[in-house]
Amino acid sequence: MITISLCMIVKNEERVLARCLDTVADLVDEVIVVDTGSTDSTKQIASKYTDKIYDFQWIDDFSAARNFAFSKATKEYIYSADADEVLDEENRQRFRLLKENLLPEIEMVQMYYGNQLQFGTVYNFDEELRPKLFKRVRNFVWEEKIHEAVRLEPVIFDSDIVITHMPENNHSGRDLANFRKQTRQGQLLSKRLEEMYARELVMCGTKEDFHAAKDYFLHRLEEANLSQDALIYSCLIVAKAARTQQNLQCFWKYMTKVLVGEGCSEACCELGALYEEQRDLEEAAIWYYNAAFETKPALQLDSGESIPLEGLVRVYEAMGLPETAKEYADILAEKIK
Repeated sequence: MITISLCMIVKNEERVLARCLDTVADLVDEVIVVDTGSTDSTKQIASKYTDKIYDFQWIDDFSAARNFAFSKATKEYIYSADADEVLDEENRQRFRLLKENLLPEIEMVQMYYGNQLQFGTVYNFDEELRPKLFKRVRNFVWEEKIHEAVRLEPVIFDSDIVITHMPENNHSGRDLANFRKQTRQGQLLSKRLEEMYARELVMCGTKEDFHAAKDYFLHRLEEANLSQDALIYSCLIVAKAARTQQNLQCFWKYMTKVLVGEGCSEACCELGALYEEQRDLEEAAIWYYNAAFETKPALQLDSGESIPLEGLVRVYEAMGLPETAKEYADILAEKIK
């Protein structure tokens, strides 16, 4: 049987920490809690489960905090958990079986992260596989009988364990502030983080958030060899920022760059909202229809489902066409079952 260190970084988690630890602490061999500046009873609650509690000065860097937590682990594997996660009894049993039977050559175990769509998190899937269990010390192994090379890719096992994500709210304000800080310091975001920034703006951003992000994405659009995905979401962000500033010339300049290709649901929703605001309801209906039925989302799943369908219901009701509005309301109800 393998041994496992549970590593967590926490801050002001008094409402949920015990709920998490009650479901996992007895499945692991040590619990390591790294506190990044709690002002509530988080550390007192953690002390009921472990004496391995460490303080880490917050430097706006989650990776630094997690690396510090990992450095304190002593067991064969490290399980990384957040305070708003829960394992139900069925998945506790799956975890126990995994621990008893995991082959030593496995270096990383992925588990399903569930309940992702609650509270408007920035993920488009209710369940997705995520790496959660890591071998603490990796053994480098040579491969191939000829032209041998060291294996660089980890040996990954996809488990059937489902972790229930139970946030009390989303973290969009915190995340967007972190993105703003990085970009204002002149940092170029990784491809993954840049797309996450765009997605979080589209799903949760305020007018001020779009204004703050505009220059970064304008700069990206000046670069050569920009990928098609990056072109689309950069144009979407700049166009949205321009519309909130009533700069329609800039809005159309970047929106048309999206529309000349296959387009996307987000762009169609934006045009639907623009024409709805201008009380051009027939034109708004055309664009909401395109968002729901003729294009696909680039960043936000709801932009191809609930958002345009709700728009179609509104504009047809406003046009005095309740039967048509009801047709789309029925489609919406079927999708959100």
